[in-house]
Amino acid sequence: MFFLWSKAFSWGQTGHRITGEIAEKYLTPKARKNIRKLIGDQSLAIVSTWMDEIKSDPRYNHTHDWHWVTIPDGQTYEQTEKNPKGDVIEAIDRLGNVLKDRSQTDSARRDALMMLVHLVGDIHQPLHVGRGDDRGGNDIRVRWFGQNSNLHRVWDSDMIDSYQLSYTEYTDAIYRKYQHQAHQWISTDPRVWAYESMQPRDEIYAFDRDKSLGYLYHYKMRDLYELRLMQAGVRIAALLNSLLG
Repeated sequence: MFFLWSKAFSWGQTGHRITGEIAEKYLTPKARKNIRKLIGDQSLAIVSTWMDEIKSDPRYNHTHDWHWVTIPDGQTYEQTEKNPKGDVIEAIDRLGNVLKDRSQTDSARRDALMMLVHLVGDIHQPLHVGRGDDRGGNDIRVRWFGQNSNLHRVWDSDMIDSYQLSYTEYTDAIYRKYQHQAHQWISTDPRVWAYESMQPRDEIYAFDRDKSLGYLYHYKMRDLYELRLMQAGVRIAALLNSLLG
């Protein structure tokens, strides 16, 4: 069965902007030109957070469940009971069709573009592909360097923001670290991305019973979340290049 999440947050602003900034580096000239026709001079980094910003707008209430998907251990996406309100895999597929359809209005295609930039980022945050028993880690209360938090929030923002870097500074560090591997990650299939997010579950949930997380947990997880941010950026570009390039 599917499980509703009352709070489905995503990479924090810094994380999403990193993915958008990385994506800009891999756009084809044609895709870049067509993107500018829809969003003007705004960067993908800036529009990457738009889908979180509209959560308070009742007109977009129907999009709240699009940020995540539940795939229990041992199951494929096809085997799961689908959320009738949609999920991140279904939404990426559907919005991709809207974006590439030139008969759609510019407004509809603009919304689809900005949502896709955000949702491709979301599906690469491992806890947005939930196990089905803790709302993607939202129900796992932890202490992050002595402060109350939850496992989902640790992954969304606590670890990334602890460096106190701007998104451009952190993008530069991640890009330098992984740029020579980027060609390995060109993919436009959200199912592949979701299964990748499922793979490190045991590692992500491996912490002491007191649930006090700090330097050691961050040290163990840093390569993983930086890799997922880089992969998300590369895949945002790959998807947009395929749809608009």
